[in-house]
Amino acid sequence: MSAQSLSSPEDQNVTFVELFFDLVFVFSVTQVVGLFHHGISWGAAGQGVLVFWLVWWAWTQFTWALNAADTTHQWIQSGTLLATAVAFVMAVAVPGAFDRDAMWFAVPYVLVRAMGLLLYYWVASENPTQRAAVRTFAVVSVGGLAAVIFGGLSGGSAQYAFWGLAILLDVIAAAVGGQSEGWNLHPEHFVERHGLFVIIALGETLIVAAGGVTGASWTGELVAITLLVVAITCGLWWSYFTVAKPELDRALASCAEASRAMMARDAFSLAHFPLICGVIAYAAAIEQAVTHPLEPLALEARVSLGAGILLFIGGMAVAMWRATCGSPLGRTIAAAVTAIVVVAWAGTSPWLTLTLSLVGILVIIVLEQSRGASSPVAVEGAEDRHIGGTATQTQE
Repeated sequence: MSAQSLSSPEDQNVTFVELFFDLVFVFSVTQVVGLFHHGISWGAAGQGVLVFWLVWWAWTQFTWALNAADTTHQWIQSGTLLATAVAFVMAVAVPGAFDRDAMWFAVPYVLVRAMGLLLYYWVASENPTQRAAVRTFAVVSVGGLAAVIFGGLSGGSAQYAFWGLAILLDVIAAAVGGQSEGWNLHPEHFVERHGLFVIIALGETLIVAAGGVTGASWTGELVAITLLVVAITCGLWWSYFTVAKPELDRALASCAEASRAMMARDAFSLAHFPLICGVIAYAAAIEQAVTHPLEPLALEARVSLGAGILLFIGGMAVAMWRATCGSPLGRTIAAAVTAIVVVAWAGTSPWLTLTLSLVGILVIIVLEQSRGASSPVAVEGAEDRHIGGTATQTQE
């Protein structure tokens, strides 16, 4: 009997070990929301963006690695579980990442990244072209990893500078690595992993809201706020999973092999980052609403709520534009108008502010459904034109 291959089969689905791994990283989303427990501020927002980028980049790199691996292989499962344990320490350290726990976050982060790269390189041993691509990405990634360690050691304003530099170096590594051929990406598995992350992250927002409601005295305002939070979250789910995800799925599957890695990098690894940041901003705002149901939302909370909706919808729009070359302008304008109204409408009860948000989400859903019914994007079978590193697809 021949030994089981490390490479993933063409029809591989997401496995339980991947879901288990993802849960730790989505727990980090809740931990990032915890940075806003003492108030929503620009400083907390900056910390949230920096630390969540690192969390996100560790997850997305491992997602690429497991996309190439047979995740039913016992050694792949063992390596993933070990990385899960290390990532758990990283996630626990998120609230103190800019204080006493900086190195408790930085060291596990670097270890998870290193484990992902080693696993990817090991899996790619059966494909020399893929191994060369992984090697190139790993070498270029060293600078970003070093910047995270230096930032954790430095603390203070230097930490912000080093971790900001790490983000820049990570993007450069993605740009360089994406130019390599031989990534041999499996589209269905890749899209499914990102979809599951989005759905679990949206579920975490309900947990955040439930945490604020638990033990509180039930009033009419609190009941209304709770129902509105559930409705808005369901609306965000509908917006992503009934329109965006199917289009992204078809686009990545029909994309030519030579440009598929760049599309996956741009539409998923990069464009989904602001989308999930939107979930975090939204969760921070609804936490304020459920814990203070009788007080009007402060400006900072309204900005967080409006920004959350705009980032989530805008991130989807960017991903869809990159993948299908369509222009989902209607949803973007509706999201921007909703955000402006939410921020400008001061002095009202939280339930009314959330009602305005829900109306905006419903308008976006109606626009999406009418767009899908009148001019569906025919991505399947589209001719892929790769010009200057940008994939352009003709649509019927």
